[in-house]
Amino acid sequence: MNMKRWIAIIVAAVLIFISVGVNSLSYIFTRDFNKLFDEMAEGSSGYGEMIIEQGSLKDRIAVLKVDGIIQDTGSSLFAADGYNHKQFMSQLNDILNDKTVKGVVLSVNSPGGGVVESSDIYDAIKEIQEKREVPIYVAMGGMAASGGYYISAPAEKIFVHPETITGSIGVIMESVNYAKLAEKYGIDFNTIKTGPYKDIMSGSREMTEEEHEMLQEIINDSYERFVSIVAEGRDMSVADVKKVADGRILNGRQAIESHLADEVGKVADAIDALKADYNLQDASVFEYSTMAGFGSLFGVEIGNLFGRSLETEMIGKLLSDYDAPRMMYLYGEK
Repeated sequence: MNMKRWIAIIVAAVLIFISVGVNSLSYIFTRDFNKLFDEMAEGSSGYGEMIIEQGSLKDRIAVLKVDGIIQDTGSSLFAADGYNHKQFMSQLNDILNDKTVKGVVLSVNSPGGGVVESSDIYDAIKEIQEKREVPIYVAMGGMAASGGYYISAPAEKIFVHPETITGSIGVIMESVNYAKLAEKYGIDFNTIKTGPYKDIMSGSREMTEEEHEMLQEIINDSYERFVSIVAEGRDMSVADVKKVADGRILNGRQAIESHLADEVGKVADAIDALKADYNLQDASVFEYSTMAGFGSLFGVEIGNLFGRSLETEMIGKLLSDYDAPRMMYLYGEK
């Protein structure tokens, strides 16, 4: 890298910190300090409630959103707004403990994600349904595939758009094998391990048939759990679920015909149906609104400075993701 590029990088870094600093100070000093202290006293959940339909405060409907890959990537200064697993689980816990919430509409726009994270959400939804007997309706957006369907399956009713991409019931686990490429260029790998399978799925060597069978057994267990969850949630037999549980994707019409969804509709339709079905016509409706924190502000500043180019998206992914092979309920590329 030549000197001009180094100078450009240094100047860009300085501009970022100056821009973030100025905007942060402006944000603080133009706020109502009483409100600021009140928010600090309430804790640092990072979200609040926003009323979208006025009504009874004793009977309320909560609208939750899952938008993006369901994955717990932790916090990163370089990450802009997106799905926040810890925050979403906190919202579900709030609903579990809030006796004024009498219904939930879950808006899902996700290709799925991690097996464990999807299971976290499913378990929390089932707990709300069983302990509080709170009905949960799902409104699917452009995509609710794989893990996005997994978390939707226990809902009392599922609404889809005709163009919704859903289904993709199954599990995937993959890694890149570059052993032949390394051999072509004379690259050797020195691996010290404690057992023959410690480097299973390593990109530096071919996978053995025995290793493939071991991993397939693990994948099959997760698949069977996925199928059983769909069968239970949709009141279908396991055999009927498996007719469409081969990884295929479905549009809204196909999902309804396959009994994976109930009606065509959007979030507003799901809210109206929930009110009518559970005598909640007078209920107020609210959704959680995210409060901008320093991390998201920093992510936005980087995006504004460099633009949402492929390079900045790749940098953000490299800084926030750990790419070890893992099981995913995910449709499309990781």
